Amino acid sequence: MKKRTLGKSGLEVSALGLGCMGLNFSYSHALSTQESVALIRQAVERGVTFFDTAEVYGPYTNEEIVGEALKPVRDQVVIATKFGFNIVDGKMAGVNSRPEQIREAADGSLKRLGVEVIDLLYQHRVDPNVPIEDVAGVVKDLIAEGKVKHFGLSEPGAQTVRRANAVQPVTALQNEYSLWTRGPETNGILEACEELGIGLVAYSPLGKGFLTGAMSKDTKIGDNDFRKILPRFTPEAMETNQALIDLLKRIGDDKRATPAQIALAWLLARKPWIVPIPGTTKLHRLEENLSAADIALTADDLAEIETAAAVIQVEGERYPEQLMKTTGL
Repeated sequence: MKKRTLGKSGLEVSALGLGCMGLNFSYSHALSTQESVALIRQAVERGVTFFDTAEVYGPYTNEEIVGEALKPVRDQVVIATKFGFNIVDGKMAGVNSRPEQIREAADGSLKRLGVEVIDLLYQHRVDPNVPIEDVAGVVKDLIAEGKVKHFGLSEPGAQTVRRANAVQPVTALQNEYSLWTRGPETNGILEACEELGIGLVAYSPLGKGFLTGAMSKDTKIGDNDFRKILPRFTPEAMETNQALIDLLKRIGDDKRATPAQIALAWLLARKPWIVPIPGTTKLHRLEENLSAADIALTADDLAEIETAAAVIQVEGERYPEQLMKTTGL
């Protein structure tokens, strides 16, 4: 597996990481702890060194799974986790990045992961009630105390990034970025990353499964699957957005590659400091995704994708209105 460095921080990770959320959280098909541990270890065997979790996934249980799976290879991997939500009765209940909450969350994550230091600690969502300078200051203290190595932010606005970075250098931003979610190109995030030397960790690089080509307007989404509430996953939106799958298939046919592999190769070609973290619960999908790192898209390929994508109007917001309001702050 090829390696990439997240910005100017020197944090080296595999070119593709593994988003662990979906192993036991948010989707209708959850793996057992034993199955999840096995899949993570199979990713390690295939060269993945970058694993993403969060206290709110489960909540808490996802971190425990990741910690158990990676314990034998702790010195060979980078583990990222996140703080920033109130968790009440096992559910998210708004954001909370008060200094005491950050410290409590970090200590909890250290314990659940079974590690002495968190490699990369993100604020999961910006808390409008707590100045970002205060958040960055607490993480700076945690770094000084040896509990955290690197600081990250998820779904912030570009000005928030600059303000945070002035207090504690930001190693990575984790934003949704894919062929059907291209906000980082227009909202100043890619520009801020380039300017400040920050890596971009692209979550949902396969459009929460849609860009694999395995879904259609006829796909039945379970009631306990969070995609059920997402505007892009209505039958009407999926039918319209099928044009993106057709594009990926067309490019893939020439490369003997799948739509998922082209979607990931496209992201890898955008910038050398972009690291996608696709998630999966299936070994064959894991292997399919990781093979994308070996696909080289030419300038002509990228131009063809750009030209075709420019005339495709993606239907549906990526989140419902209330969740959209928590991004870009």
